[in-house]
Amino acid sequence: MNDNMVAFIGAGNMTRCIIAGMIKNGYPAENIIAANPSKAKLDALAADFGIQITQDNIVAVQQADVIVLAVKPQLMADVCQHIREQAPETVEKLFVTVAAGLPVARYESWLGEVRLVRTMPNTPASVGLGVTGIFAHRCSNYEKAFVDGLFSGMGLTVWLDDEAQINSIIALTGSAPAYFFYFMQAMQQVGESLGFSSDAARAMVVQTALGAATMTAQSDAPFADLRAQVTSKGGTTHEAIESMRNAGLENLVKDAMSAAIARAEAMAKTL
Repeated sequence: MNDNMVAFIGAGNMTRCIIAGMIKNGYPAENIIAANPSKAKLDALAADFGIQITQDNIVAVQQADVIVLAVKPQLMADVCQHIREQAPETVEKLFVTVAAGLPVARYESWLGEVRLVRTMPNTPASVGLGVTGIFAHRCSNYEKAFVDGLFSGMGLTVWLDDEAQINSIIALTGSAPAYFFYFMQAMQQVGESLGFSSDAARAMVVQTALGAATMTAQSDAPFADLRAQVTSKGGTTHEAIESMRNAGLENLVKDAMSAAIARAEAMAKTL
C-alpha cells in the first residue's frame, strides 16, 4: 500500500496532521506531494517531513494515485472543476475529502462519477488522539483499507454505513473538543473566583481532565459507573452532580449536539 502516490490539495493544519501521522506510521515521504498557493506552508511541510511540494494542483494530481482534497468548503467547487477541466483522467483516481458540509452528490457534480471517501477528523488529531469519521462511496475494500491507514496515525477511525452519519459524527466528535474546552474554561473561571491564580486554576483543570480521560480510556466500565465511583451519596460530589442534573445538563448537551447537526445539514444545502 505504501507504493501509492498521495497528493494533498491544500497545505493547512489538517494536511499537516495527516502527513505527520503517515510519516509516523512509516509511509515513504517521497510518495507524498502537497500543492498549495502559499509557498511558505509548502516549504514548512517539505522541511519538516521531506515530502514533495508544488504550487500547481494539476502537477500534483497527475502524479497521484490518491488525491486528498483539503481546502475550505467554499473553495472546493473551483478546485474540483479546475481539476476536471485540466486533468480529466483523474476521474479514475481515488479522491478523499476532509471538508465539512459537502455531500458526495456535490463532488460528483464537479468531478464526475468518482470513487470518493468523505472524512471528518477532529482537532485532537494534531496530537495523535483524534477521531475520524469515514464514509466511502464506490470504493473497493483495498481502497477503504488504504484510507484507514492514512488516518489511523491520527487516532481512532470510525467507518460510517450512511453518509448522513457524517453530520452526526460532527456533533459527537468534530465539534466536541470545543464542548470540553468550554466546560474547562468555566471551571477555570470559578477556580479563579475562589482565589486561585489563573495559571494554577488552569493547571488543575487540565490535569483533572487528563486524569479523568485516562481513567475512562483504561476502563470498560460505563461512564455512569465511573461517575458513581466518585460520587458518595450525600457528599460534595453528589451535591454538584445533582445541581447539574437539576439544571438540565443532559438536555442541554442534547440540544447543543442537535444544533450542530442542524447547522451541518444547512451548510450542505448552501455551500
